[in-house]
Amino acid sequence: MFVKIITDSASDLPKNLCTELNIDVLPLNVYVNGKEFEDNVNIHANELFEDMRQGRNVKTSGVPLTVFEDKFRKLAKDNGSYIYLSFSSQLSGTYQTSKLAYNDIKDEYPDFDLEIVDTLCASLGFGFVVVKAAQMAKEGCTKEQILNSINFYINHIEHIFTVDDIEYLYRGGRVTKTAAFIGTVLNIKPVLDVQNGKLIPIDKIRGRRKTIHKMIELVGKRGKRLENQTVGINHGDDLATAEYIRDSIKEKYNVESFLINDIGSAVGSHTGPGVIGIYFLNEWPCP
Repeated sequence: MFVKIITDSASDLPKNLCTELNIDVLPLNVYVNGKEFEDNVNIHANELFEDMRQGRNVKTSGVPLTVFEDKFRKLAKDNGSYIYLSFSSQLSGTYQTSKLAYNDIKDEYPDFDLEIVDTLCASLGFGFVVVKAAQMAKEGCTKEQILNSINFYINHIEHIFTVDDIEYLYRGGRVTKTAAFIGTVLNIKPVLDVQNGKLIPIDKIRGRRKTIHKMIELVGKRGKRLENQTVGINHGDDLATAEYIRDSIKEKYNVESFLINDIGSAVGSHTGPGVIGIYFLNEWPCP
């Protein structure tokens, strides 16, 4: 039976790629001064970043329960086999909401064949898990084969990223007020990772250029068989830096395949403009 992949907008994937791979994407909600928008539907990151620069109040919430229920009910009626890949449960309530919706729909449709997976990943690192699953589904792989590959990617995808202004991490509740103040005054840029679904600081560097070079260095230290990989790079209104990173990784590590995309509004609301992320595998799957 053909397996269909469903995900949410925190995967930060290009729309054309989702269409090509038949991925259904459910949007998280973004609020600007109390007005509700759907991530990557009627608000995009560059618009959001302008709102943030203007000091407007920005908040987010996960995919609503009613959206999950409507989607799952439709899928259940189609009698297919499905996998829903969720934004990290440590960063959003979306996974828990999807489980609630599934339990409700399962009462109505006891044969509903849906597997819900907490990827413990974020942004394009999360997106890479989704893409791998969708590629395998398109190739006709079984649900068990796809889930095994998903598990490998969840355990081996690296997220190396930085923000240009640590104040936005403070506004999103990711760092303390003291850390944000010191970071701003001293021009300190954090280098962060996602481990076990949570944001983890791995370094603090003074100045953006040095920070970018440190990130490129970490790709070489942590990556495995980079020349065989597609390396993901996403950015918050800073394509020039994303392209510089691409060119540097290509030259240093012989990487030919890249996926470059804007960061989404839901994730970008917590990082602010100028965020840069790099995504790759730290282990290579067996043939």
